[in-house]
Amino acid sequence: MHRTEIRALPYVDTHTTLVAADPDAVWHALGEVVSRSFSRGRMPVVARLLGCADRAPAGPRPMAEGSALGGFRVAAAVPGRELALVGRHRFARYALVFRLDAAGADRTRLRAETRAAFPGPAGAVYRGLVIGTGGHAVAVRRLLAAVRGRAPEGARHQG
Repeated sequence: MHRTEIRALPYVDTHTTLVAADPDAVWHALGEVVSRSFSRGRMPVVARLLGCADRAPAGPRPMAEGSALGGFRVAAAVPGRELALVGRHRFARYALVFRLDAAGADRTRLRAETRAAFPGPAGAVYRGLVIGTGGHAVAVRRLLAAVRGRAPEGARHQG
């Protein structure tokens, strides 16, 4: 899925956090948190049950364009700026795009934008279960909090 295809997906939501670290340190923390969150535990099992195109970790690490995680493929990886994850399964086509913006000395604004299409009646039910219950928002906020906690205050990434 290319950037134009991501932008064509219906907008779902955006969540934002401010991290007291520079964009490179936040990028490093984001990579660790996303890789751990989508590659371990229940995610590969859930990805298999939903019939996701990408079910298990694959490709280069640290993550780069073409890397795969449980339920996602990296569509874009611009260090210190943007990580775009895309995926599809029986009930949806979706993208989760993380954007990092410098917000002053050793501070970074980290945004997570979700876009998704839920075709057909089964997609509508799935959307209700995932988005309508607020479960998706809770999961994204937890991801952002984990990144914030992983990038120590005032951190500057050292290579």
